[in-house]
Amino acid sequence: MPCPGSGPPAFLALLASALALLAHLSLPSQAGVRRLPAGTGPQGGPGRTLILLDVSTRSPLRLTSENFLSLQLDPSILHDGWLDFLSSRRLVTLARGLAPAFLRFAGKRTDFLQFQNVKNPAKSRGGPGPDYYLKNYEDDIIRSDIALDKQKGCKIAHHPDIMLELQREKAAQMHLVLLKEQFSNTYSNLTLTARSLDKLYNFADCSGLHLIFALNALRRNPNNSWNSSNALSLLKYSASKKYNISWELGNEPNNYRALTGRAVNGTQLGKDYMQLKRLLQLIRTYSRASLYGPNIGRPRKNVVALLDGFMKMAGNTVDAVTWQHYYLDGRVAKVTDFLKTRLLDTLSDQIRKIQKVVNAHVPGKRIWLEGIGATSEGGITNLSDSYAASFLWLNSLGMLSSQGIDVVMRHSFFDHGHNHLVDQNFNPLPDYWLSLLYKRLVGHKVLAVHVAGLQRKPRPGRVLRDKLRIYAHCTSYQNHNYVRGSITLYIINLHRSRKKIKLVGTLRDKLVHQYVLQPYGQEGLHSRSVQLNGQLLTMVDDGTLPNLKPRPLRPGRTLVIPPLTMSFYVVKNVNALACRYR
Repeated sequence: MPCPGSGPPAFLALLASALALLAHLSLPSQAGVRRLPAGTGPQGGPGRTLILLDVSTRSPLRLTSENFLSLQLDPSILHDGWLDFLSSRRLVTLARGLAPAFLRFAGKRTDFLQFQNVKNPAKSRGGPGPDYYLKNYEDDIIRSDIALDKQKGCKIAHHPDIMLELQREKAAQMHLVLLKEQFSNTYSNLTLTARSLDKLYNFADCSGLHLIFALNALRRNPNNSWNSSNALSLLKYSASKKYNISWELGNEPNNYRALTGRAVNGTQLGKDYMQLKRLLQLIRTYSRASLYGPNIGRPRKNVVALLDGFMKMAGNTVDAVTWQHYYLDGRVAKVTDFLKTRLLDTLSDQIRKIQKVVNAHVPGKRIWLEGIGATSEGGITNLSDSYAASFLWLNSLGMLSSQGIDVVMRHSFFDHGHNHLVDQNFNPLPDYWLSLLYKRLVGHKVLAVHVAGLQRKPRPGRVLRDKLRIYAHCTSYQNHNYVRGSITLYIINLHRSRKKIKLVGTLRDKLVHQYVLQPYGQEGLHSRSVQLNGQLLTMVDDGTLPNLKPRPLRPGRTLVIPPLTMSFYVVKNVNALACRYR
């Protein structure tokens, strides 16, 4: 006779098998589930896999900045005129939705930026010619500026439709000029006036974003040291306005030889940063301002050498070490590229290379990814601004947070090529809605995920890559719809079939709120619109952001993950110890 309380032998065998797999396959922070070979799994029907999922709730695996998901604006907005429209109520509303965050003002044209302490540059403003748009367009901009000056506090403008139409025409013309510079790799100097800096800071301040300004590092003395005269003029002006700004020097210094024929090695760049630090300490407003850098490109051999030299010289000078990463060349990308697990995993190798160099010199120094997008060279329409590119973006957020990166800045919030979150009609794109969901639901504490799949063993020698990616965090403390102790899961399903997940352990039999993000319309993965739980996401008629309504799931229900989707699940009332306190 069996002992009291024991179950049927078949059930015990199955339970033991599941627990063994759970212990064997426990993965920190992210785990992929491999595709079943042809056949029948123990549960879920023919060819289906049932995933068992639990989360460690006693202590966080990692902590990120509360500004983890942050934004970048490219200086090209000075060239094409969109800077004058940053005071638009709609743009400010969209940016506020992603606050708190940093706003980095930088890009390829950073090192061609010249500051000019001029208040009204309308007569000297460049453009494609007097016959290309209405003669009174510049006068409209001036009148708008005058109206803004009369406002106190946050300055918000209403731009008539005809004004926006003309600006879009102007930007289209200027885009051709910018593309020519990009492909020839020769960039003209760009003027930042005092008026322009005022508008930039007003946008950041109104939106609840902290501005990080990258100064021109290519102004050089004959001995190749940094010439700080123009930067000092900018610093003095911004200090006179009491602007709360953090600072950087340059953008992708590893590319300077290609841009100007003059290289700057890591040691010299470190000396330049130390010079900038001394300059900031001489200005009372910025004596304690943060300094970030060196914003290198992808860590290839020569770039790693540059970072190594920089860290030896100025590793303790910067508050965080920064670099940037783009997955694809925008000129050759296609929609299926965004579904390749090999591509998603390239970022992990880059993180390890950066961490190895940084920790060799200043262990524990914070690392930021400044400038990330699906594709380089400004992206390509209907690809890097489509639903398909969002798989890369969400996986980047999960991978970076779980591997200890403190902040990631999306290039760009608005206007730069096709990697942006908001288009020139001020309409949010798929990556914006994904970012908004992330901000609303995902907190800064990263939790370890444990998964096990009840499935037959894969065939020997067959390489199977992870197409189901699961990340877990404490739910955002900013979201007052959920009590502290709740947990947010976000899941990427790259399979072309649905997957089933059973919550076990501390997550078992809890009430779950589901948020499933899918493409909207007939364009599928190419779509530039998305739906949340079957409802199209769009701004409300009064210009405000919509409520992101969840779909409640009854306790104990198996999660069904639709194919080719991104999903968020808030597990309520877990009372997770790691999530109770900030």
